[in-house]
Amino acid sequence: MLKQRTIKQLIKSIGVGLHSGTKVELTLRPAAPDTGIVFRRVDLDPIIDLPATALGVGDTRMASTLQREGAKVSTVEHLMSACAGLGIDNLYIDVTAEEIPIMDGSASSFVFLLQQAGLQEQNAAKKFIRVKKTVEVREGEGAHEKWARLEPCNGFKLKFFIEFNHPAVDGTGQTAEIDFSIESYVKEISRARTFGFMQDVEMLRGIGLARGGSLENAIVMDEYRILNSDGLRYDNEFVRHKILDAIGDLYLVGHPFLAAYTAHKSGHTLNNQLLRALLAQPDSFEIVSFDSLESAPPTYVRQAGREWALN
Repeated sequence: MLKQRTIKQLIKSIGVGLHSGTKVELTLRPAAPDTGIVFRRVDLDPIIDLPATALGVGDTRMASTLQREGAKVSTVEHLMSACAGLGIDNLYIDVTAEEIPIMDGSASSFVFLLQQAGLQEQNAAKKFIRVKKTVEVREGEGAHEKWARLEPCNGFKLKFFIEFNHPAVDGTGQTAEIDFSIESYVKEISRARTFGFMQDVEMLRGIGLARGGSLENAIVMDEYRILNSDGLRYDNEFVRHKILDAIGDLYLVGHPFLAAYTAHKSGHTLNNQLLRALLAQPDSFEIVSFDSLESAPPTYVRQAGREWALN
């Protein structure tokens, strides 16, 4: 059968929150089957657990933020994306502040941490959410319209369109598509960094965001060009990062998807609305497991094989 997965041993790291600018200690710990991904504010007394769930997301301004009992953990999407990419079902994530560290602005540092901890199969069937009928959410009209959609698919693939009307972004690919039955999360998505514009920095800092942002953890642009001396990691890194974010946002549903996700100018807010729309229609999905590799979708057979070897 396709089995659930956690990590073999505890591993720690230290970083800075992108929006809070606060130093934070991050500890990843193994968790028992059917635990799910659970964030824990260990700096609080008593410690508060914040399970990674779509309905637990309370703020989506510039990041996905879990909230519970007055506590919060923000910017969870990059670490959630890494967990999804490596097929990790069960994990405790201890943090000493209200934000996950931004690291280099991508998911690659989290992939490295999880690799270093080692991946451990568990004697329990991995559970998937299989989308049975199309669910879609839309916002705005005309040129301002944004939308996101989940459709039935025997695997997991994503397609994303962006429009920023900026010379540095327009000069790169603004559409990306990834099919995980044939492509590697680690190689094709995990290294894509978050990005922002200098003219937005003061506004964001004025509302308490982007205080920890720098050229070390984001692609930064002025009105005309990219300011990072090392340039881009992918020709279309901007839209690939939007896919990275979407993978993390979608994994907040609690299980890996059997679905095709397509989005136009979507973000954390619309991604969460999409999950809530899906969960509000019980006939639009089902929870499934696979007793044998032969009956399982190629996407997740590949993840249990080649991605297991950490391409």
